[in-house]
Amino acid sequence: MSTTDTQDAFEIALANCARERIRTPGSIQPQGFMLVIEEPAMIIRQVSENLPAWLSVDIDALIGARFDQVVGDGPDLVEQFDDQDEDESQPYHVGDVQFLVGQRADVFLPMMLHRHDQVLFAEFQLPSGGQSPRTPLYPVVRSFISAASDIESVDELCERAVRVIKRLTGFGRVKSYRFDAEGNGLVNAELVDDGYPSYLGLCFPASDIPSQARELYCANRIRVIEDAGYQPAHLIPAENPMTGQPIDLSFSSLRSVSPVHLQYMRNMKTWASMSISIVVDGKLWGLVSCHHDTPRAVSFYIRTACELLGRVLSLQVETREAHQRNERMLSIRERIVNLLAIIADHDSVLLGLRATPDIFIDFAGGTAAAVVAGSGCDLYGQAPSKKTVMALAAWLAAHVEDEVFHTDNAGRDVPAQIGLDASCSGVLAVSISEIHPHYLIWFKPEQSHVVHWAGRPEKSIAASGSLSPRQSFEQWQQVVDGFSTPWAASEIIGVGELRQAILGIVLRKAEEMAQLSEDLEQSNKELEAFSYSVSHDLRAPLRHIAGYAELLGDLEGKKLSERGVRFLDTIGQSAKFAGTLVDNLLSFSQMGRSAMHLAEVNLSAMVATIQLEMRPDYEGREIEWEFASLPTVIADPAFLHLAMRNLIANAIKYTRHEPVAKIRVDIENRANDMVISVSDNGVGFDMQYANKLFGVFQRLHRMEEFEGTGIGLANVRRIIERHGGSVWAEGVPQQGATFYFSLPRKTLRPVVRSVEDNHA
Repeated sequence: MSTTDTQDAFEIALANCARERIRTPGSIQPQGFMLVIEEPAMIIRQVSENLPAWLSVDIDALIGARFDQVVGDGPDLVEQFDDQDEDESQPYHVGDVQFLVGQRADVFLPMMLHRHDQVLFAEFQLPSGGQSPRTPLYPVVRSFISAASDIESVDELCERAVRVIKRLTGFGRVKSYRFDAEGNGLVNAELVDDGYPSYLGLCFPASDIPSQARELYCANRIRVIEDAGYQPAHLIPAENPMTGQPIDLSFSSLRSVSPVHLQYMRNMKTWASMSISIVVDGKLWGLVSCHHDTPRAVSFYIRTACELLGRVLSLQVETREAHQRNERMLSIRERIVNLLAIIADHDSVLLGLRATPDIFIDFAGGTAAAVVAGSGCDLYGQAPSKKTVMALAAWLAAHVEDEVFHTDNAGRDVPAQIGLDASCSGVLAVSISEIHPHYLIWFKPEQSHVVHWAGRPEKSIAASGSLSPRQSFEQWQQVVDGFSTPWAASEIIGVGELRQAILGIVLRKAEEMAQLSEDLEQSNKELEAFSYSVSHDLRAPLRHIAGYAELLGDLEGKKLSERGVRFLDTIGQSAKFAGTLVDNLLSFSQMGRSAMHLAEVNLSAMVATIQLEMRPDYEGREIEWEFASLPTVIADPAFLHLAMRNLIANAIKYTRHEPVAKIRVDIENRANDMVISVSDNGVGFDMQYANKLFGVFQRLHRMEEFEGTGIGLANVRRIIERHGGSVWAEGVPQQGATFYFSLPRKTLRPVVRSVEDNHA
């Protein structure tokens, strides 16, 4: 078989693995049994096939029976389940119960309830694991929780969790591992009995856990497999009575697992396992994995205690990582302040960075840096040649839409013809102009390193066409070339914030001033004086208040009372809002002072640009955009852009509570003018207040509901009126709003419309 055929077969096997029905296996593990109940009638509709054998009753006697006729105190326990505040999809222990039918009426079994897939699940654990734990649970769990806050290192926290779980469960090997960005799991803590191989410090490949299995680990925080050779107990009947489809067992504590995983366990000489998820910020951060070389039962009480420990561990890891992120971001922002101060002193980005090359290089943790501005290029440290950097900037401008580009493997992600070598395997670049290909770029050299794998990270393909689990877990070393050390998330965020600061404080002003004509020199001086006054008399103190409030909260927040923290937060938020208000007032003032520079404006292209600019504001939301074919007009591009942006931003903001936002930009041609409209299906407004919409500081919604300063629509009116048009709006509460503005027909220029325009 050729290499291409092998790769194709592997891709097919991966797709088969992704389609495996691990959420709907149709069976459970035999260490317990299950009832599936239709509500509200509380009729038993499905039964695991091992339950009738346990009770010595016919399955027909159970299916169709009422829950309270089979399980003692059934209605009371369901009512107790309804009263708890937990997520109903998570199994909840409501008590120990007796069955009212069959021959086991003298046995009490733990019952767990959860709702999912339109039914109520009742799961029972057989007493094979013992009803009472040998180790007293409460003191052990309390000790772990009490000591967790005193442990600073995440790895030390995992080590303590491993010790406690090993003590509680008695598994032969208990290890924890954390996942890297590619999903590989590095073992960072482990305890093993004699005879068990150690995996401490080794790496398990990401392919060991398919993506859909990782999703299940997040949904269901603990999974126990008592015997890797178990015979599954099927559900009878197989389909969910409410949906007619295979029943979804995602949250079941007894859910049967993939045969591929069972074979993986047996290949690892593991016959019993327990996995506890470490979930941080809603993502699978790592696992605590327990293995035993013989079948091993886990009592309900031990399982519950371990699940609690896993949730505490997740919260502690999340807290520590958040603290580390905050510290790194505080350091990054201090560097931003230093750079901006230097740039301000020199009144130039290039001159400021030239004066402090070391600070610039160290800003993002690079070993070299470059600044590309037009045809000029400044190099710092052991950077590539000017020709190479300019070629890289041209490629970024032509092929990278994001404002920040980063890679730790330039040989993989950047075309070879650019000419980057091993001295710059890591590249972090940020655009510092909305118009020109201007970039700040940092570089890192290649850092070859050795990865110690727990077995070769490769899989074979079974005769069925699915992936076959690995056979060997012997340590295997791999030398990885071509990579630099990765860019930290705080560094990537930091260069993005630096970009915004530069655009907002320096470059925007410089680019606007460069476009002013000589006959407006006096107006420019007045505007500059006004801007200077606002910046130094209002902006700087407000930013100092916001910055020092945030810094005080970080440094002294733990010493403040809850009331003090709330007051401090109010100070910071108010200062930030006041700063935004000052900026908007300045913009409003400029609307009347600045001269208009008329030029051709392609409205379709402008709307597309605004949509792209505002993508961060609606990322993660579902928005249906509908754009009419808009004409080319003669107008001031900057002013008209601001007006359209304000209207589209309002549509995005006031539809945020809609499951699917609908935003339409349309045109109506009239005898003497044209009317552009922006409509949405958001909160709308009462028409009796329509006359207030376009006034300064006029708001129809509370600040707590929708942020804003009440100046945006006033800017729209001033811009349109300076073009000789008018503005108005129509709305219905909770049914949306439409904002209109007209432009006189004399501003239109006849154009021959292209195919691209018609489909913009």
